[in-house]
Amino acid sequence: MTYLSPWRATVLTLFPEMFPGPLGMSLAGKALASGLWALEARDIRDSATDRHRSVDDTPAGGGPGMVLRADVLAAAIDAAENVPDRPENRPRLLMSPRGRPLTQSCVVELAGGPGPLIVCGRFEGVDQRVIAARALEEVSIGDYVLSGGEIAAMVLIEACVRLLPGVMGKPVSGEEESFADGLLEYPQYTRPQEFEGLSIPEILTSGDHARVAAWRRAEAEALTQTRRPDLWAAKNSGQKLPKNTTKG
Repeated sequence: MTYLSPWRATVLTLFPEMFPGPLGMSLAGKALASGLWALEARDIRDSATDRHRSVDDTPAGGGPGMVLRADVLAAAIDAAENVPDRPENRPRLLMSPRGRPLTQSCVVELAGGPGPLIVCGRFEGVDQRVIAARALEEVSIGDYVLSGGEIAAMVLIEACVRLLPGVMGKPVSGEEESFADGLLEYPQYTRPQEFEGLSIPEILTSGDHARVAAWRRAEAEALTQTRRPDLWAAKNSGQKLPKNTTKG
């Protein structure tokens, strides 16, 4: 099912003041201001029950750092979902470096839905029981670790928002980008014709659209073979790339 606007992202975080941040600028910011999508940043600490608004505790079994408590985070998720007109069964994501990688196919799927609820982890992580009890899907933006899931959540949201109807000036802009057809994008050029002794490839100024299209396809294939042999192998074997996703 494809949902019409507004596509809504709900973010659970210990630092709601980080939002919208970059999401309030450029295409995403203009679309947010015009109501093409909506953003809700909720403070996990609002669901704490003690006077210190505690959200974490020491790891069971010992070890460094702190872990987000299952009861507090579950209450925050339930409060975010118990809102009038909230779509049922929307994706519940946890930004985590151990999650499945974010891919363009996953972004397309998320952009076509009602918008996700995204939990931003902190400290040493999140109590495994709340991940299971609230069916959180762990997603990752890369094989590295950040201090928290907020930046990763912004990456995921921005990738989705730019695909929403009306956000990009020309919808075709998203059809020839990297990963759109299982390939990296071909090289781009613009004026001036000459730059530090380098010229725009003659074929791109020939006016022959068929030759231009063939050149771009060949360049995209060559780049993909060289830089992302995994993508090239998957494309040529007919395999589907991983659908999922993002803390870094």
